[in-house]
Amino acid sequence: MDNHCHFIGMEILTLDLMAYRCPLALLMVKRSCRDLSLTQKLVIRVLQSSTKTDIFRYLQNNGFTIDIQAEAIDQLVIIVKKGQ
Repeated sequence: MDNHCHFIGMEILTLDLMAYRCPLALLMVKRSCRDLSLTQKLVIRVLQSSTKTDIFRYLQNNGFTIDIQAEAIDQLVIIVKKGQ
């Protein structure tokens, strides 16, 4: 599902990984983040605890800007933006 924020020119993409576990979930994040432009944000939804940790670590170690929207036992929702 793609959403567009026309008033600020920012395209927001969504990656729902609630049904996936690592390593597939992490590979999907890597592919999606690799293709992000500077004017796009990626909303990632993830469920598995170990998957959350792996994804968060990857994003931190690779210069992405991370904004945690919701963090609970049953899910993590973060917004990722390519570092500048």
